[in-house]
Formats: sequence, C-alpha cells, structure tokens
Amino acid sequence: MALFSRKLPVEAAAPERPRLDLSGPRLKHHLEQLVSGAEKLGGIERYAEALKLRAEVFRRSLEGTAAHRLDEMVLRDLVSLMPTVRRRIVFYLDTDGIARIRTALQALFDGADDTASTDARLADFCAAFPQDRKHRWVRDFGAEMLHGADPERYPLMCRWVWDAQANTGVIREIWYVDMDHGRLDVPDGYETCLVLREELSGFLNENGVFRDMMQYVDLLTAQVYANYICSQGGTYLRADFSSPEDPMEHTRRLLGLDGAKVRFGRSHRAPVEGEAVEVGRLKSIE
Repeated sequence: MALFSRKLPVEAAAPERPRLDLSGPRLKHHLEQLVSGAEKLGGIERYAEALKLRAEVFRRSLEGTAAHRLDEMVLRDLVSLMPTVRRRIVFYLDTDGIARIRTALQALFDGADDTASTDARLADFCAAFPQDRKHRWVRDFGAEMLHGADPERYPLMCRWVWDAQANTGVIREIWYVDMDHGRLDVPDGYETCLVLREELSGFLNENGVFRDMMQYVDLLTAQVYANYICSQGGTYLRADFSSPEDPMEHTRRLLGLDGAKVRFGRSHRAPVEGEAVEVGRLKSIE
C-alpha cells in the first residue's frame, strides 16, 4: 500500500544490530501490571482493539495521500492521537506552519520502503524545524507518523521509548541491571527500536501471547514507561500527563488512545490538546 510517493530503495550495507540486555523479571512485573490494570477496565483485548482502531485512523487518513497535499483537518485528527506532540504543534497549525510540516513529511516518507535510510530521514525531518528544546517534539511527530502509517515496518520510536542523549526511556527501565546512576551505550535509532520490538515479541510469546502481537508489544512498551511516570510521584511530564485516576491512564495516553474519538465525519474529532476518554467509548470508524 503506497501512502506517499517513494524513491526506489538503494541497496546499503546492513546496519550493525544493537544488543539489548533486558531483564526477564522486570518485564514479567510490567506485564503483570498491564494485565491487572486492563482487567479492571474490561480486559487487555479492548486495548488491543483500540490500537487497531488507531491504526485504521492513520491508514484511512493517509491512504493515497501525498504529504504536500495533506489536509489540515486530517493533520489535526492525527496529531490528536500523539500525546507528546499535540500540545506543542499547535503553534504550527497556521498556513505557514502547515506548509512547513507538509514539506518535511513529504521528505520523510519519500523512500520509506527503505528502512536503512530511516535515521537519516528522521534527522532531516527534525532539521526542518528549529533545533532547540522547545522542538524536541518534532522527533516524536516524525516517529509517530511513520509508525502510524506503517506499523509493521516501523516500530514505536518515540523519545519515551529511548532517548540516548537524555539517557531515559523504556529500555533503561527494563535493563538487566539498575541504571539509575549510569549511562547506557545504546543508540536510539531505528535498529534499536526494531530489536526492542523483537525482544518483547519473543518475551510475550513465551508468556502465552500468540495473536495481535504488534498491539501487545506497544501496550507492554507503554506500560513500562507508564510505571516509570507513576514512580516519579506525578511530577514528571506533568504538562502532558495528569495524576492517574485509573491504572491504565498513563498507558492509554502514551499510545494516544485518550484522543481516539476521531471519526471521519469529524463531528466527534478530539481537540488538539487531547481529551481523556475510556476505551469502551471509542467511536467506530464509519
């Protein structure tokens, strides 16, 4: 399925795959937390279905679309599903800002069949915007668009999954030893996130998960970081995540499910700032 115009892939040497030394007991703890929290709200299957709905929103929004013609309302719909983006991107949702976004997205998706160029394309995407702390969301925006448009090819690559510069993210929280006072020598590029997905898929398979693997991997990934947010006493990421009122709030919000009231009739479109909703109330795509 071609969502954007693509360059023909250029053969390149296979990148060196990073080694991730993850902790089985820590992963087991997070999986138990995920299952327990989801059971209190109707079961983990509901969340897997919600992620499928989110993917369908991206697929139907982007199918057959050239990035340079991306509709403003469609763009607003999509960023409402990106929790670390939607508050910050609002300043670009004017005529000039949207033009910049469209141009940058066109370059990001041009050649997207060639995953060997992912890191370079993401770097170029970020370079299209100011290089300061106020624009760190741009990396998440590009990563979310790639994952949403083609989740099989592109795993979750947001900064909360792994940010090598900040030495924070899911990978640190599930490392085989305590890394509170040390730095991980792990790059935060495409191959790392791909290996992480493979490792989590293997772990889930060993623990009885045999279907909807991509959705379960994303849920487990988000649960790990949700537990980290909770461990910070509600102070970390306060601008993006309120105090948890239910055991799945942070997990749901990290994956954009709190903004998943999107319908293609648009009358039920969630605001850019986001609105927490229960998974059971997610609207079906019409």
